[in-house]
Amino acid sequence: MYEYAEDALERRAPYREDHLALIAKWNSDGKLPIAGALGDPPHAGFIAFDVEDPQEIEAFTSADPYVEAGIVTSHRIEPWTVVTP
Repeated sequence: MYEYAEDALERRAPYREDHLALIAKWNSDGKLPIAGALGDPPHAGFIAFDVEDPQEIEAFTSADPYVEAGIVTSHRIEPWTVVTP
C-alpha cells in the first residue's frame, strides 16, 4: 500500500512513465499481477506482489520513481490471503 502526497496528481507527470515502466517490468516477470491508484482523485496506491521474499518488495519501492520523488509519502507491506481463485 502506498500513501500519496496531497499534490500527487500535480507532481507525478514527470515520473509517471518510469513508474509505469517499473510496474510493467515486474508484471511481465510475473512478480506483480495487479496495481492501481485508489480514490478519485487518487490518495493511495495498491500493488499486489507475488514474491516469496518481502525484500523484493522493498527493492521495488526503493526503485520506484514515485517514492524517490516524494510522491509516495509512506508505504506498508501486508500479507494478503486470497480466498477466490
